[in-house]
Amino acid sequence: MMQSLYTSSTGMLGMQTQIDTTANNIANVNTIGYKKSRAEFADLMYRVMEYAGTSTSDTTKSPTGIEVGLGVRPTAINKIFSAGSLKQTDNDLDIAITGRGFFKLELPDGTEVYSRNGAFKRDENGTLVNSDGYRLVPEIVIPEDATYISIGTDGIVTVTQPGQAQATQIGQVLTTNFINPAGLHAMGDNLFVETDSSGQPVDGTPGVDGLGLLRQGFVELSNVQLVVELTDLITGQRAYDANSKVITTSDEMLQTTNGLKR
Repeated sequence: MMQSLYTSSTGMLGMQTQIDTTANNIANVNTIGYKKSRAEFADLMYRVMEYAGTSTSDTTKSPTGIEVGLGVRPTAINKIFSAGSLKQTDNDLDIAITGRGFFKLELPDGTEVYSRNGAFKRDENGTLVNSDGYRLVPEIVIPEDATYISIGTDGIVTVTQPGQAQATQIGQVLTTNFINPAGLHAMGDNLFVETDSSGQPVDGTPGVDGLGLLRQGFVELSNVQLVVELTDLITGQRAYDANSKVITTSDEMLQTTNGLKR
């Protein structure tokens, strides 16, 4: 059986992975805080017919050898944590991180998760939560009678209440950083969970030790660039078509062989 049939099938499977990754990026082009993914590949092992350096005579050696590749395989789908554009919302509880860092949230079972989506709301107790009701850590509780809410670039949260001439500080929004953010596990809903590859979470004050500053009244948009994704979609489709053509050609060659007569 011709090796090209199997080699081209790995190419088709690889391009399917790339197209699936690109499709997910395009689907999340308007998702707040979404970070795009990139499929990465490596060539498979080689069938060696002659090693480089093999003697071809008493005084000469083969300079290159003969090695036939056996295809391609996906090696990683890497999250790209470049900054997305900021969109002004005029909502006092919307916060964007301009630089490195994540918001820390707590799931109902106590698990700590991380997100770039800073579209926060108040629950029935005045606690800052995300759209799914997951509590921001450390906890920030907005007084019911607060008439004005201010969140500084360093995360300091102050409120103005009736009868008070000065604003009152009620807490501080901290952010979390990782040595290797690409090693985080994406669990959906704009949430990430630490892994052994991401390193331990390091909490800190926005604007200190490399953490990005906060911007109140803004949200961070997806970092997906449609022009790039559509280009990747076209190249992936063309590569998929080319691999399918190789399979068709190999099949025709087998048909020709089977049709030979003595």
